[in-house]
Amino acid sequence: MIGRLNHVAIAVKDLAAASALYRDALGAKVSLPMALPAHGVTVVFVELANTKIELLQPLGANSPIANFVAKNPDGAIHHLCYEVEDILAARERLQQNGARVLGDGEPKIGAHGKPVLFLNPKDFAGTLIELEQR
Repeated sequence: MIGRLNHVAIAVKDLAAASALYRDALGAKVSLPMALPAHGVTVVFVELANTKIELLQPLGANSPIANFVAKNPDGAIHHLCYEVEDILAARERLQQNGARVLGDGEPKIGAHGKPVLFLNPKDFAGTLIELEQR
């Protein structure tokens, strides 16, 4: 069902500093920051040959990742994102197998302009999973 790894997301408290590390120290191509108010984050993408790293920073005090960053002030892996061919079919299959979709269960448009869903980390060995339609 799942396709390629789309990105690994790292939550950070200082997006500019984290971007500079990847750009200047590692020589990576880093996108411009993009605010995603519907998701409560600002993101940049670090482009790699085989995938991406998403650096995300809370956008406002009510950000869903604000507590995560407060508990991990030096930054930490937040989630893994896998591509799926059909997000609604993937949701059906997952729910039939007992997996819980976070939020209202309906896909939202993610940073790449495609539908995304998040899966409860308690159902996936403690890892928050994002599914993104190809």
